[in-house]
Amino acid sequence: MGFEQLAELRDRLRAEKQQAKPDNAARPKRQSPPQAKAREQDPAVQAIWPLQKHFPLAFPVNPAPKVPLKEGIFKDAEAHLELLGITSEQLKLGISTWCRGTRYWASMVENAPRLDLNGQAVGTVTAAQALHAKRQASRQRSQGRRERAKAKPSAPAATPVADAEQTAE
Repeated sequence: MGFEQLAELRDRLRAEKQQAKPDNAARPKRQSPPQAKAREQDPAVQAIWPLQKHFPLAFPVNPAPKVPLKEGIFKDAEAHLELLGITSEQLKLGISTWCRGTRYWASMVENAPRLDLNGQAVGTVTAAQALHAKRQASRQRSQGRRERAKAKPSAPAATPVADAEQTAE
């Protein structure tokens, strides 16, 4: 088979594939997984996305580590509400959510620079703040363990009938 014949065969196969493909309008739309829908509807996440978009150095996207934020960053961010397209309440929720959690607390080590919205160092984490963050992380881990322990089914308790049969023997 010559090159021209192979090229003709290729073109014919492509044409058949195009005819066999269903129209895009006839295809069912792909739905996002339930977790993605939950994140889309979470008001805290809705507030964090614009912060990450407009201030990526202060609010880095995962997997980048979080950075300690300047004390009073809420007031700085409040000046940009129109740019962010969120309300003051949403901003407060977003920043408070951002500053809770193991990723943020792990960034809070003594003498680590605290960053403003533009990523400029404007202070440092004190020893007391680092200790507080370490305690918060520990508290959250132990609380998670307790919740997981509660969720695990315990061994089935002995039934009264089985106990009565054992004592009768």
